[in-house]
Amino acid sequence: MSLMRSSTIDGVVRRSARAFGDRVALVFGEREWTYRELEEATSRAAAALLAQGLTKGDRVAAFGRNSDAYLLGFLACARAGLVHVPLNYNLTGYELEYLVTQSGSSLVLADPDLVPRLDDLEAPVPSLPLRDAEGSLLDAARSGEVPEVDVEVADDDLAQLLYTSGTTSRPKGAMMTHRSLVAEYLSCVVALDLAQDDEPLHVMPLYHSAQMHVFLLPWLAVGARSTLLEVPDPGEILARIERDGHRAFFAAPTLWVAMTNHADFAGRDLSSLRKAYYGASIMPGPVVERLRATMPDLGLYNCFGQSEMGPLCTVLRPEEHAERPDSAGRPVLLTEMRVVDGEGRDVAPGEMGEVVYRSPQLCLGYWDKPQETAEAFVDGWFHSGDLVRVDEQGYITVVDRIKDVINSGGVLIASREVEDALFSHPAVAEAAVIGTPDERWVEAVTAVVVLQDEVSTADLLEHARTRLAGFKVPKSVHVVDALPKNTSGKILKRQLRDELA
Repeated sequence: MSLMRSSTIDGVVRRSARAFGDRVALVFGEREWTYRELEEATSRAAAALLAQGLTKGDRVAAFGRNSDAYLLGFLACARAGLVHVPLNYNLTGYELEYLVTQSGSSLVLADPDLVPRLDDLEAPVPSLPLRDAEGSLLDAARSGEVPEVDVEVADDDLAQLLYTSGTTSRPKGAMMTHRSLVAEYLSCVVALDLAQDDEPLHVMPLYHSAQMHVFLLPWLAVGARSTLLEVPDPGEILARIERDGHRAFFAAPTLWVAMTNHADFAGRDLSSLRKAYYGASIMPGPVVERLRATMPDLGLYNCFGQSEMGPLCTVLRPEEHAERPDSAGRPVLLTEMRVVDGEGRDVAPGEMGEVVYRSPQLCLGYWDKPQETAEAFVDGWFHSGDLVRVDEQGYITVVDRIKDVINSGGVLIASREVEDALFSHPAVAEAAVIGTPDERWVEAVTAVVVLQDEVSTADLLEHARTRLAGFKVPKSVHVVDALPKNTSGKILKRQLRDELA
């Protein structure tokens, strides 16, 4: 392929630098970067990585919280032909060792306070500080001559190993090429109405594909001024929206819940916000009502996807929310979707089936996992593992992860339906429903809830009975202080099943 026609992440950065020059691209703390400065810093950082003895195709893990240095690490890898491996900064021990080892990373870019966790690995990997330390990648990127990075990168080269969240099994590294991610950026710009004047605020972890690839990079592609926070603090987010007039913001529903429940929510002027994005799960009805009551002109976008797709697959747009509040929308620009039964045949409208995709956004497969790749990629389609219903207009409603469906007495029960019933009780802040081993039922419907007001488990079960068929009502309810989640807000049902088995 001619590199003249190659569509790479690095090409996105270069085009934005040419088009937007001295416009501010990124704000982090007291630092601001124009598009031109970001482009020059990317070259310096790429040269610094290559000076570590790395060569094209080597994997470089990133182990840090949100920062301008984290973004530069990703862009520098793209320019240098290196494969970026984002790591959840909460990982320790075996889980951390697994990802570093399974990816075959040659170097770890790490926040200095996280480096001691790397020292505990059985097979230590060299590390380079991202920031806040002498000789950090950020130091190398900020000043000095702008070098010519002499590495030819084509759009079919790997750009990232994007590990699945691992909520039901061990994480798998989706092999994302430059081409697949750039295609996904285009889909995001179109489906989500991303615009130069959005003044977006970014708070979800950049190691997660949604914040990096659905929002930050696509907004950089269109010339927006992006503000990045290190951690998602609800009070600070509300204050920033009021102070800086942010017009667009993405968060997992769990964070939207925390924001609307925050003591400052009613007192802040949030009128600048025009676009509210959410994903990973359905936004609870009471939260939607609070947002609309406070900001009647706010447009809600439900973003649904898979790591293997970069990740955006479908979107429910603002004008579609009133008619289909529970839907995850329709496929984005460059995605083709079907809903199939166990034999791979299209299901009729209204029936349940597995959603499958094909798209230029799709990954090549799973890193060093040929069996899992063969199981997921069948007859030219990627099998997502998501159970959905599709209507005659092509809108899908997510029922559950196939692995989360509960087999109780030979009847399949969607855990999500039971969770929605429990969450409709005003005392319930969060709910997760799983199947636990049972001699009589094979799997017993088991609920785990976090409460925001006092209520008895008997009252919760009675509430569920008014909304569910009897066989769907939980056999037991466990009240906990918090549900285990990854930092993208997804509940770790695998951990709950292990704890309650």
